[in-house]
Amino acid sequence: MSASSSIATVKKAVQQLWRDSGLNRVKVSQAAADLKQFCLQNAQHDPLLTGLICSTLRTDKSNKT
Repeated sequence: MSASSSIATVKKAVQQLWRDSGLNRVKVSQAAADLKQFCLQNAQHDPLLTGLICSTLRTDKSNKT
């Protein structure tokens, strides 16, 4: 690796660190609580939880027999 490519690599890393430092950080516990709340609020629209897919598969299977 040449010196110029090494410098360019380090500059890119420093730029990425500067961008990352400006991000709004959220604690894992808060993110988990937010995700749980979102899931609970939207559970009635989730086809995996409401059984829409299962009932569709049963209907398709029964139509083929």
